[in-house]
Formats: sequence, structure tokens, C-alpha cells
Amino acid sequence: MNFLLRGVQHDDLNQVLSLARQFSLLNLPYDKKIISEKIERSLASFEGDLSKADSRYVFVVEDVDQKILAGSSQILAKHGTAEEPTYSFQVIKKERFSNELGVGFIHQILRMKINEDGPTELGGLVVDRTYRSRPEKVGRIASLGRFLYIGLQLPKFEDELYAQMAPPLTEEGRSEFWESLGRRFTGMPYQEADVLSQQNKEFIRSLFPEEDIYLCLLDSKARLVMGRVGPETLPALHLLESIGFKYTHEIDPFDGGPHVGCKTKNVSLIKDGKNLKFCVKKSNTTFDNVGLVGLMRDKSFLGGVTACAVQGEEILLPEKSIRTLQLNDGESVYYTPMTKTKGRGHAKA
Repeated sequence: MNFLLRGVQHDDLNQVLSLARQFSLLNLPYDKKIISEKIERSLASFEGDLSKADSRYVFVVEDVDQKILAGSSQILAKHGTAEEPTYSFQVIKKERFSNELGVGFIHQILRMKINEDGPTELGGLVVDRTYRSRPEKVGRIASLGRFLYIGLQLPKFEDELYAQMAPPLTEEGRSEFWESLGRRFTGMPYQEADVLSQQNKEFIRSLFPEEDIYLCLLDSKARLVMGRVGPETLPALHLLESIGFKYTHEIDPFDGGPHVGCKTKNVSLIKDGKNLKFCVKKSNTTFDNVGLVGLMRDKSFLGGVTACAVQGEEILLPEKSIRTLQLNDGESVYYTPMTKTKGRGHAKA
């Protein structure tokens, strides 16, 4: 195990800030004060000091050899409450037919949805640029490892999970969907409206139309990008789809990016996950599986991808994974399978 997924700590502040500098994400801004507050909230969330609605978990992927943070990801335990509702557009088909003319059309319409009892949201997935093309697939660890924590702490999360996927933007960072729709009702440029929505979403309810919006009335550029993801987001989308997430027929009201979701219990990594007892190595052990493993320690989370051997209710791991996770004989480990190594590259204890 060369990369460890764990809960963020105070000492990670400067490295998380360096990660944030590479991106333009609203949930990971390049702002030392905001990042510090996020770390504090994450620590309180892992400790169990906050309500579900207030809990925000920040995970980091550490290169254990270099002691460098290679990536990060987040979980919002509940996104959408009566005090802070969330907004989306439902994409609905509507039939119109004229008996006199014998002509009919199936229109796509957008209908505003206000959610005051929202699901758990996955977000904030970033990978340092120097690690993006490496075979260890840091993004995969940062994304999938979160589900082990959810599986270990199910009462802390909602029965449904969802993620907002980033849509295609112009080279200047403009959203064609927003230009065709949102800007006409708010008078604000996309970036300004997106930033404002992180602090107060009242203007969405006040200024956006309550009536159905026919897509045929939007310009072609907006229709082309609606419900699609940008090329850099495709791998993240495919990864979520591979474990059970599906398009929910809802889009972001700002940029038209699609929402994907899944019942928490139906996520394959959670459905197939189980607690096993870690056992010290036995002679001539062949680690013929690759899986995700995780455990709770000091009210935080440690996990990652490792070769392993599963024997009944016991799991055996290579020496490096044992050291990285600081495992003790007989300790409980949450495990979910990923792939078989099919006889190639076996590691021996």
C-alpha cells in the first residue's frame, strides 16, 4: 500500500492549500482561512460532535513514501435542509398533440425542484497534477475509499447518495447553459452567481421561473451541453457508474451539469463490504485479491487499496500495508473486493 486514504489533520493545512491552488473549486478554494475552517469542521465531524446536517468530511490521499498529499475528496453528510434547501432542474418529457392537425411533439422541459430533505453528497475530488497519470490511480483511491467510511458509519449518512458532475465550460470558464437561461433571470455572470450560491441560495427561489421551461426555447449551445460532462470529468463519472450510480434526470440550475445518484445500500462497494479479522501472515501466503480496506482509529479513518488474501472470516495483508495501517493481530478490518489478480504479480509475505 503506497497511498493511504485518511481523514484530514491540522498538519495538512499547507499541503491542502497547495492542492487547492491547482483548481478553481468552490468547495476547495485557495483560501487559507476557509481551508482551515474546513479542516476544523471535518475533525469535528469525524469526532461525532456535529449534527448530520452540519457534518462535512475531508479525506486526503497521502503518498506514504514521500509524505506528500496526492489528492483529496469530501462528503457532505446531508445536502439540503429546510434552513438551507438545494435546487435543481428536473428534466421531464411532455407530450403535446393537435388532433386537428394530426401533429404531435415530445418536448423536454425543465421544472424547478426544491429539496429540503436532501441526500448525502460526494464532492471535492482533486488529484495533484504530478500524480494524475500514474498507474496507482490516486483519483480512484480518493473517490472509492470514501465509500468504506460510509459503510463503516452508515447511521451518519442518508439512505441516498448523489454527486453533481461538472459540465463542459468554454475556454474562458463560461457556462453556455447559464448564459442562455440563468443570466436572463438574474442578470449575473456565471462565476458570480455560482460563488453567491455557496453562501445564500435565496435568489434562486426568488428570481428563477416557477413555471416549466421548454428546452426548445433555449439556444442550441445550451441544449448541447445540458446534462453532459466535460472530458476531464468523464473518468469520475464512469467510476461512479461502475459502482451503481445512475443519472437522476436532474441537472444543476447554474451550468446544466448532470446529477447522478444511488441508494446507499445499493452501492456495490458497500453492498459487498464486510468486516473481517486481520490475521498475521502465514507461510507461503499468496495475495491473489485486490481490495479496498479501511478501519476506524482514534475516531478517524484509515484505508486504501491493497493486495490481500481472504480466508473465511480472516484477511491477510502484505507487510507494507500492515505497517501503513498500523494493524494489530485480530483487529477488525472493513473489506470490499475490487479485482482478482488472475495469477499475475502475486505478492508473498
